[in-house]
Amino acid sequence: MDKKHKNIDKKVISFIPDGEFYYHKGVKAMQRERYDEAHKYLQRAVELSPNDPLILMQFGILVMEQGMFEEAYEILAAAHGLDPEEEDIIFYLAEVHAHLGLLRDAKIYAEKYIALAPDGPLADDSMKIIDFAEQEEAFFKDEEMPDGEVYFLQEKARRSMESGDFEEAIKILEAIIIDYPDFWAAYNNLALAYFYVGNIEPAKELLYDVLDKNKGNIHALCNLAVFYYYEKDQKELDQMLDLLLKIKPYQFVHRYKLGATFALVGKHKEAYGWLRSLQKKGFEGDAGYYFWLAHSAYFSGNEQVAKDAYEKLVELDPSKEGLEPWKDVHSSVKPESYEQDREFLLSKIGNKYRSERLLGFYLLGKSGHKQEIISHPAYIDLDKLSVMEQLFLAQSLDYEFTIVNEFDESFLRAVQATDLLYAEYKPLDKQGTHLFQMWFTLCEVGLQRAYHFRNPKALAAAADYMFQSSRYKGVTKTAIARMYGISPQTLTKYVNELIEFLPHFNQ
Repeated sequence: MDKKHKNIDKKVISFIPDGEFYYHKGVKAMQRERYDEAHKYLQRAVELSPNDPLILMQFGILVMEQGMFEEAYEILAAAHGLDPEEEDIIFYLAEVHAHLGLLRDAKIYAEKYIALAPDGPLADDSMKIIDFAEQEEAFFKDEEMPDGEVYFLQEKARRSMESGDFEEAIKILEAIIIDYPDFWAAYNNLALAYFYVGNIEPAKELLYDVLDKNKGNIHALCNLAVFYYYEKDQKELDQMLDLLLKIKPYQFVHRYKLGATFALVGKHKEAYGWLRSLQKKGFEGDAGYYFWLAHSAYFSGNEQVAKDAYEKLVELDPSKEGLEPWKDVHSSVKPESYEQDREFLLSKIGNKYRSERLLGFYLLGKSGHKQEIISHPAYIDLDKLSVMEQLFLAQSLDYEFTIVNEFDESFLRAVQATDLLYAEYKPLDKQGTHLFQMWFTLCEVGLQRAYHFRNPKALAAAADYMFQSSRYKGVTKTAIARMYGISPQTLTKYVNELIEFLPHFNQ
């Protein structure tokens, strides 16, 4: 008995799975179409046998079949480096380049396979790749067919930018434009990287240089529009947008760029036109495409398209769930209301009068533009806001308040009165905005004078009565008091208190 157990233990201890073991398990899983399982096994096989070109090739084939073509290229390129004469690796390099649209390189690798294995099992497929590449080449200018090496360097830089490593991206892109001085995409991305790290003037100079040497470059024009937008240079932005509105590109990538740019700067109707046109032609975009389509669709009144696009976005990027542009917007608020008018909000937030800024901060919490505006680096400077403004902004962002003193209590009651007025007038039309402009004038003075705002319902009713009675005949205190559930006597009391906060002008 003891001897038998000893032999079993010896066999168990001596079996250590190697790369070959996981490779065979991965191949079997692929044959059974269990691709997630195959991916796990082959990834482990590569970890254990990183210098086995055939294991790397098989993993690259699987990754390519899963649609991850850039990752597949890197794996297959590594396998090719280990065994430059292996015919199958060369064929799959041809195939992955074809999937990536790098047809010049796809043709080179396919021709190399034919030269090495003219009667090989993949010779017919290689000829198909060659034929396809030759047919497509007829539709492109030579400079539009990127070299494989520069393409992947560009993609590496793009991934660095997406992860926030702009310095690494700058290093790669600067090297690209030295070796490939006519590769304009690298210049455009380098300009973006410069801009993101604060080198604004070099970024713009780079784009001017692109436009000087490659006139009408749509990506450079759009990037300049974005720079002017973030710098709040409205004059230059308007001129650039006038030019972009005249451009009618054919290629998908240019339509996408135009649509995303228009959406970012708030031209949602124009953005929706371009982005929706791509979808109608069968374009399958990335997460960024569905993000901008959802926003431009929602703010141009196409709510169902917006919701369908955002659903697709969440499938591609689950982290975006809960950040829908309509998330914090009441169902009765329409996209064309003042709460959803981005330029109106910005005019209030940047107004020279504090009462107007208070109105802007309050309405920001009701707007689908909230995330966009608070994330903009130039719109709100917290260090320059008064305590009152900071509180209204915090209230819009749904911060929880800790009551420390009487001012805090007064502020929260003032917000309650504001909410009651908003409930009566939402969605805001022009008349509603005039009421709120008056109310925030009263509110600012009241908070300055340490007014307690003790009865929010009566204060809302008083403000409503003051506004309506100054504009319309036949407005009675009895009717307004009934609307807010208070007595006419109480309404009169609070009207008299609020009148003291109206501005007095010298005669």
